[in-house]
Amino acid sequence: MTETVPMAEMVTVTIDGTMVQVPKGTLAIRAAEAAGIAIPRFCDHPLLDPAGACRQCMIEIVDFGNGRGFPRPQPACTTETAEGMVLNTQETSNAAAKAQADILELLLINHPLDCPVCDKGGECPLQNQAMAQGRCETRFEGTKRHFPKPIPLSELLLLDRERCVMCTRCTRFADQISGDPMISLVERGAKQQVGIYPEEPYDSYFSGNAVQICPVGALTSSDYRFSARPFDLVSTVSTCENCAAGCEIRVDARRGEVKRRNAGENPEVNEEWTCDRGRFGFVSNRGEDRITKPMIRKGKKWEPISWPEALSIAVKALRKANDRVGVLTSGRLTLETAYTYSKFARTVLKTNSIDFRARPSSSEEADFLATQVAGRKDSITYADLEKAKKVILVAFEPEDESPMVFLRLRKAVRKKGLQVETLAPFMSRGSQKLGATLTLTAPSELPKAIEASEADADTIILVGEVLAQIPGGLTAVVDKVEASSAKMVWIPRRAGEIGAIEAGCLPGLLPGGHPVSDTTAVKDLEALWGTELPTTQGLDASELLKKAAQGDLKVLITAGIEAGDFRDSQEVIDALENTFVISFESRMSDVTKYAKVVFPVALLEETEGTFLNWEYRAGIVRQAINQQRTPLTEIRILAALAEALGSNLGFRTPMGAADSLAEIPIWGGAKPTPDKVKATEVPTLDKGQLVVSTWRELLDDSRCLDGADSLRATSRPIAAKVSVGTAKDAGLEDATTVRIASEKGSLILPLVLDPTMVDGVIWVPTRAKGHALSSIGVGLGSTVAVDSPDSKEGEK
Repeated sequence: MTETVPMAEMVTVTIDGTMVQVPKGTLAIRAAEAAGIAIPRFCDHPLLDPAGACRQCMIEIVDFGNGRGFPRPQPACTTETAEGMVLNTQETSNAAAKAQADILELLLINHPLDCPVCDKGGECPLQNQAMAQGRCETRFEGTKRHFPKPIPLSELLLLDRERCVMCTRCTRFADQISGDPMISLVERGAKQQVGIYPEEPYDSYFSGNAVQICPVGALTSSDYRFSARPFDLVSTVSTCENCAAGCEIRVDARRGEVKRRNAGENPEVNEEWTCDRGRFGFVSNRGEDRITKPMIRKGKKWEPISWPEALSIAVKALRKANDRVGVLTSGRLTLETAYTYSKFARTVLKTNSIDFRARPSSSEEADFLATQVAGRKDSITYADLEKAKKVILVAFEPEDESPMVFLRLRKAVRKKGLQVETLAPFMSRGSQKLGATLTLTAPSELPKAIEASEADADTIILVGEVLAQIPGGLTAVVDKVEASSAKMVWIPRRAGEIGAIEAGCLPGLLPGGHPVSDTTAVKDLEALWGTELPTTQGLDASELLKKAAQGDLKVLITAGIEAGDFRDSQEVIDALENTFVISFESRMSDVTKYAKVVFPVALLEETEGTFLNWEYRAGIVRQAINQQRTPLTEIRILAALAEALGSNLGFRTPMGAADSLAEIPIWGGAKPTPDKVKATEVPTLDKGQLVVSTWRELLDDSRCLDGADSLRATSRPIAAKVSVGTAKDAGLEDATTVRIASEKGSLILPLVLDPTMVDGVIWVPTRAKGHALSSIGVGLGSTVAVDSPDSKEGEK
């Protein structure tokens, strides 16, 4: 049944002599925009509630639609339109123009006028409007107001109160959009100012947006401060690589170096926002460990070599390996690069042993991705999230794993009454800000909780990638969708995971969702590619690492993977030590440490391509930096490697890869029927044992954040969480720290007792700095021993 959306009642308004039709209740400032008339403003922002704080947008209301006007100018940002209303802006009204000039004069009385040294200089609305609508000379001769400056609101934000025009954009953003009301206006009259909590920094994953929407230089970024001027920067619109949200960003570069990143304007995706990780986390490749030349390892030392030598060494190893070779990519690659690896594996190496899941995964997840995710044409969108009546979060924490999804859910909760239910071990900060209903769920109980949840056709189930670690979890989701007619979407953490699926970076899946097990699907690709393809199921990531550790895998090609991203980092290192590793990397890592040959690759800002976000929307990555010293792209290196092996990929550029992939139709045939995986029994815990619950926080020990010290300093405090009852049973009620032990080691973390926590579970951040769970080989659902280390030896 098609839902009928009622049309908005339209009214006719005359603005500066021009008649326009707008929905009834439209603010006058928006109606003017519809007529192509720009009204100056500071406090107004289309995504924030009206405030009428700055009074800069004054207009003359000649007729309010009832034959009467207003004796004095009124703010356009709080005036709603009505049928027959007649408005005059500064373009045609002397009263409006004078009112706006008066407001500017008042604002500039105490403004420091330090434009030459202000970060906002050159892109400042106050500066622009003062020149366009203000008076040429000031009548003020007194002493300006002064405050100590700058005041740090956090490690990322600095406040200069002398420049503030009290527009309340920052306070409204914090309260209305991100739900982190840590700053507000204090005092009254001439003493009014943005107030802070001196002992409590502004704690938000979205604080950088306050800098961007500040219409003056009152809020500045500690990292960008005094580093460049807007007129020195070259701006490039691109797509953020830090998660699968697909945010549009603006990359600003100067002399071959990115100086800052701002949120772009994409109403359908990130509107005008981005998270702090996407905004500030772009400096990780500027260190001395950046690789610019091919290298080989001789003993424990690295030696730079020429490109022909590196290609020759790699070719020799690949020829000796025959089919005992595998490829581990990652979710950080663009669609075009992932497709190149997929085609290289199938047409050159003649193997289906390729996997992008450089993280904890399972065969159940591989089947789920092949049947429920690959080639989806009816994917859920951000707009669908806002229209839904109910959303169920299953092993998914949007504020940490997909911040833009969190903002859109919060918007729907606040404005449309969206119901959010979370199946989680405790009420997280993000869920609390969503007003979510908490269904307390231990990891092993997730399949039953999914089955018991109430869902219908107006429900959307958001599934996190960590559910792959719980046997039967993804099977339960599919069964729930089939039984309830609810919609479901899988949201990974990394920007390139959806693209990797479509590119065929899975052992049982070819590009376009073509299953390896289907003869027709394989024949179709053989006809397009002009070569015979392997037909046997390949090895997935865990199987490749196991074979490598046993010495049964001769060559392993890696691209952007980290040992710490897997469930057991030591198992990864053991595998790397026992095989010939060819690594494609931009900087030295714990993987290149064990590689035999390393090919340097271009950074994302130095190349181009596409990211498919979780809703299958293409986000364009554009080249922002073009330097002579820039290494080759992975696509070009793989093309050269293929030619050296006697093959031809058919392209050497991202555009060529995109054209090749576009020739492959989405598979429309039958998909394999996966086996239903049964949920495991709830573990019986001995005294001193607990089950691990975990997810990756937005700001953790990811190498992508290396060098962004100010950003890392705003990460959440490292802590393990247990319930009050669990702490009492485990003898931890008076402990300040807890030891978590497995067969492979132990970790000691600060302990927090959470009254919303489910019993029998300990929550630990997956990859906190110095406390990565992978270092002791555990993950979601693992059973660990816990005790208080206060009276025992330190961490092993």
